[in-house]
Amino acid sequence: MKNIFSILVTLTIIFSCKAQEKSRDVSINSYGETVSKTPKLIVGIVVDQMRYDYLTRFESKFGEGGFKRLINEGFNCKNNHFNYVPTYTGPGHASVYTGTTPKYHGIISNNWYDKEIKASVYCAQDDEVNSVGTESSAGRMSPQRMLTTSFADENRLFTQMRGKTIGIALKDRGAILPAGHTANAAYWFHGKDEGVWITSSFYRKDLPKWVSDFNASDAVASYLKVWNTAFPIDTYIESGEDQNDFERGFNGKPTATFPYDLAALSSQNGGFDILKTTPYGNSITMDFALAALKGETLGQDEDTDVLAISFSSTDYVGHNFGVNSKEVEDTYIRLDKDLERLLDALDSYVGEGEYTVFLTADHGAVNVPAYLQSVKIPAGYLDYNTRKALFQKFLMDTYGTTDLVENVSNNQIFLNKTKLKELGLNIHDVEQALVDEQISYPNIAKVYTATTMNSTNFTTGIEVLLQNGYNQKRSGDVIVVDDIAHIAYSRKGSTHGSGLNYDTHVPLLFFGSGIQQGETYTKTIISDIAPTISALLGISFPNGATGRPLGFVLD
Repeated sequence: MKNIFSILVTLTIIFSCKAQEKSRDVSINSYGETVSKTPKLIVGIVVDQMRYDYLTRFESKFGEGGFKRLINEGFNCKNNHFNYVPTYTGPGHASVYTGTTPKYHGIISNNWYDKEIKASVYCAQDDEVNSVGTESSAGRMSPQRMLTTSFADENRLFTQMRGKTIGIALKDRGAILPAGHTANAAYWFHGKDEGVWITSSFYRKDLPKWVSDFNASDAVASYLKVWNTAFPIDTYIESGEDQNDFERGFNGKPTATFPYDLAALSSQNGGFDILKTTPYGNSITMDFALAALKGETLGQDEDTDVLAISFSSTDYVGHNFGVNSKEVEDTYIRLDKDLERLLDALDSYVGEGEYTVFLTADHGAVNVPAYLQSVKIPAGYLDYNTRKALFQKFLMDTYGTTDLVENVSNNQIFLNKTKLKELGLNIHDVEQALVDEQISYPNIAKVYTATTMNSTNFTTGIEVLLQNGYNQKRSGDVIVVDDIAHIAYSRKGSTHGSGLNYDTHVPLLFFGSGIQQGETYTKTIISDIAPTISALLGISFPNGATGRPLGFVLD
C-alpha cells in the first residue's frame, strides 16, 4: 500500500511539473492561438539622444502604431535614468546591453586617453581587423575594448551559438557595442561617396548576399530628396520658430529652415553623409533592419535571436538643430512611422506574441544654452582656452613645468607619473592641489580626485554617477564637473554628456511576449535593462551586470 501511495505521489509530481513546464513554454495570443512563451526574437531599440519628454511633447503627432502602441500595449518606465557620467553614445549603448556602467564595462567615453599607450583611442577601434564592404578604414572596428559580455552574448552562449545576434546602426559604435563579442554580425553605414552598409573582418570575411543586394539597390540614393515637414509646419506648435539664432543647418543653405533639398546640398555636406542629419537616416536604418529580419531569418525557430537596432539620426539632428527645433520634432514624427513599419513587419514575419521589444536611449540632451539665456534661464558656454591658460600658469608657478599633466580630456586630468617621480612629488598631494586650483575657475561646479573615487562609497548625488563612470585603469586622476547647462560647444546646436536630468532621463518601454501592460514612476536605471531581458529569457546575466531585473515589468 505504501509503495502504491509513493508511486501515485511521484506521478502527481511528474505531471504537475510537466503542466508547469507547459504553462511556462506556451501562452495564448489575442487571436486565441497558442504561441511560444519564450520570445523567438528580442528587438532592442536605442534612439540616440532621445529625451524622455519627447514621448509626451510630441504625443499628439504620433500615430497609433508606433510609440503609442509600445506605450498602450506595453510597459512604460517613466522615471528611467542613466546612473553614471559621461552620458555619451559609446558608454550608453554598452551600458544598455551589458547591464552595468563604465566602471566595469570599460567604455568610459566615445574616445579616451589610453594611459598605457599614451594616445587617444576610440571605443570601437580595432587596428587588427579589416574593413568588409568598403576600401576605406571605416570598417576597422570591433567590440574588443568592451570588457564584459552583453545579454546578446549570454544568449549566444545559452543556445550553444544557435541563437543569432545582429547589430545595426548608422554609427559603428551603435551597432557593435550592443551586439557584443559573439555576434554573427554588426553592420553600420558608410556614407561619403559610397552610401553602403559595411562590417569588419571581426565578424566575417565578406558581406552576405542580402547586404550586397541592399547596397546595390537605389534604397539609399532614393532618400536624396527634399526634406519638408510631414505635417503642415504651422501645426508644429510643440517646438520653437523655424527661423531662429540657435541652429546650424547645412552648408550651402543660408538659413536653417524648411524645406531642405538634400540632393542639391549633398555635395557640400559630405555626400551621402547628409542623410545622417535628417530623419531619412533613420528610415534607411529601418529599411536595412527589415532586410536583415528576413535575410537572416530572425525569429524563425525555437532559439531566441537578438536584433539590436540603434537610430542614430536623432542624435545628428539634435546636435545640428537643438532640442527645441522643428527639425527635431519632424524627425520624431517620422521615426514614429518607421517604428510602426517595424512592429507591423514583426507581427507578420515573426508573429504577434512571439517577440519582445524594448526601446530606450543612450542619453538625452541639453537645450541650446543660447536659447535658455534668451528666456532668462541660467546657462552658458565654457571657455576652455582661458581655463587652459590659467591651469598652465598654475603648473609653472607651482611646479616649474607643465609636463606634470600628460593629458586633459573628457573633463579629466591625467598626471604624468614618470614626471611625478622625477620631481619627488606625492601623487595624492598633487591631485588635491589640482582640485583646489580647478574649483576656483569660472563655471566649474565640483572637482574630485581619483583617490576619492577609489576610496569613498557615495550613495547620493552627482558623486554616485561620477563613481559609476570611473574606471580605475582607464580614467584620469582628477575629475571636473561643469556648471549646469554650460557646454563646450558652438552657440548653435547642442550636446550632452552630463549627469543632469536633461541628459540622464530617457524613455524605457517594454513590449510584447512576457511583458506586463502598465506604467511606473518608480525610478529605474539603464543597467536594469539587460538583467530584465536575461530574466525573461532564463539565461545568465551579463558577467559584469550590476543592475537588477525589473520584476514588475515581466508577465
